[in-house]
Amino acid sequence: MLTTVTTDTCAPVIIGQRLRRGACGSARGAARMIADALATVDRLRTHAAGTSGDGAPKVVVRGDSAFYGHPTIGAALRAGADVSVTVRLTSTIKRAIASIGDDKSAWTPIEYTDAVYDEATDTWISRAEVAEIPFTAFASQKKSHHTRVGWWCAASPTCARPRSRARARCSTSGGSRRSSPPPTPTTSFAVAADKTHRQHAVIEQVHADLKNSALAHLPSNSFSANAAWLVCAVMAFNLTRAAGTLTADPKLTKATTGTLRRTIVSVPARIASSARRLTLHLPQNWPWETAWITLFDNAFGRSYPIIV
Repeated sequence: MLTTVTTDTCAPVIIGQRLRRGACGSARGAARMIADALATVDRLRTHAAGTSGDGAPKVVVRGDSAFYGHPTIGAALRAGADVSVTVRLTSTIKRAIASIGDDKSAWTPIEYTDAVYDEATDTWISRAEVAEIPFTAFASQKKSHHTRVGWWCAASPTCARPRSRARARCSTSGGSRRSSPPPTPTTSFAVAADKTHRQHAVIEQVHADLKNSALAHLPSNSFSANAAWLVCAVMAFNLTRAAGTLTADPKLTKATTGTLRRTIVSVPARIASSARRLTLHLPQNWPWETAWITLFDNAFGRSYPIIV
C-alpha cells in the first residue's frame, strides 16, 4: 500500500508505504496511512512557506472504491483535506443514480475515450456522461459518521438507458472550495470533479514504475524482509525522481525511474586518478551532458571535483 503526493508541475513522490496482510482490495491500515501522509504534507508545506499555510489550496485525497469507507474518508476530513473517491455500486448507490432519471439536461457528456468535440455547440459528443446530486454517505451508520457529499458524480460508459453499468464517485470538496477546479461557462462542477478524480490514475504509474525496478521481485518469503525491501524500493524511487528534478531538464523532471537509470545513472564515463585526485571523463557529444552536469553541480558543487 502506497501513498503518493502529486502536483501539476512535479513528479509524484511516495511519502508512505506499508506491506500489510490481507486481500489486495482491503483498506486495512489505510486510515492511519492517510492521517500520517496528510500530517507529513502539512509539515512540508509549513516548512516551505514558513507560515501556517493559510491561503494554500487544500489537499484532495483521491482513491478507488476499496477506500470508500468512513475510517479512511473520516481520517482525511479530520486532517482538513477534501476527498474524491470511487464508490461501490451498492443498492443505495443504485437508487441514488436511478433518482437522477433520464432527463438529458441532467447528464453532461464529458471528454472520454473516443469522444469528439463539437465546435458548433461547444460540447463533447461522448459515450460517457456525468450528473450531480446531493447525497449523504454512510447514512446507515451512526449519526456521527454521516458525511454530506458536495456532489455525486455518476459516469456512464454507455449512453444506453437505464444506466446499469454506471459508476459512482463522491466528493466532499464542494463547489466553492479552493481544492475544486473552477468551472467554465460550458463546464459544470461535476465535469471538473470527474476530470480531477480520474487523474488519480497516477498511482498506477507509480506502481508500474516500482515494478520496473526494485519491486520486480520481492527477495524473501519473510514478511519482515519484504517490508524492509519495500522501504528500500521507495527510497530508491524518491531519490531517482529527485535526481531527475535536479537536472532541470524538462524531459527528465517527470521521467520514470527506468528512463532516469538509462540516461543519468548508467553514465558511459571513465574515472582516472592522478595526483591523489579523481577525474571523471564524460563522453563527447553525449546528449545528457548538460542535465548530468547540472545534477552534479546541484548535488556536490564544482569547488573540488574535476569533470572533463
